[in-house]
Amino acid sequence: MRLKGYDIKSFKCNITNINEVRELFNYSVSQLNRIDALYIVPSINVRKSIENYTYEEFERVVDVNLKGSFVLLKEGGISMMRNKEGGSIILISSIRHLVVEQGQSVYAATKAAMVQLAKTAAAEWGRYNIRVNCIAPGVVDTPLTRQIKEDPEWYRAYLNKTALRRWAEPSEIAAVAIFLAMPASSYITGSVIYVDAAWTSIDGRYEPKV
Repeated sequence: MRLKGYDIKSFKCNITNINEVRELFNYSVSQLNRIDALYIVPSINVRKSIENYTYEEFERVVDVNLKGSFVLLKEGGISMMRNKEGGSIILISSIRHLVVEQGQSVYAATKAAMVQLAKTAAAEWGRYNIRVNCIAPGVVDTPLTRQIKEDPEWYRAYLNKTALRRWAEPSEIAAVAIFLAMPASSYITGSVIYVDAAWTSIDGRYEPKV
């Protein structure tokens, strides 16, 4: 497939299946010779209170968000170790690794775990010149947040929590993701980059007259 003059290769796999992930990286290397950047993006969320969460739902969210991320991180890192120049791995965490709300228990826990995975990988793989970082987005306007957007009160609450009084566009997350794979970010590793319009920096519940 060609997109804006670039050849795009695709490979479908189940990220919780170790053999399929290995096939993914073998295919990528066979097509591209090496892997310079890896983005670990897939995640799912089940919004429920803890007492209503089923164990099957718990396993499903942990399986994708934590196990899947670990498999991609490990196999991708092993592949990058063969590169003389190293590489960059970017995991998509969330502000929910730091601040939570009702119904986010398992999702938030897995996003926090992803941050710790990234930090540990950064510590272990620096000698291979492999950088590992996390992006923690705030609220982003995507189909996955449609449930929030369709509730006027919920939507306004999220809108007003940010310093910029708006939701992020996917391109604003992508811009940071691209930066973290570029030479311009060559001394950044083991970090969490918040792309949240100050959501995690300000209280936001009341604006005193000062």
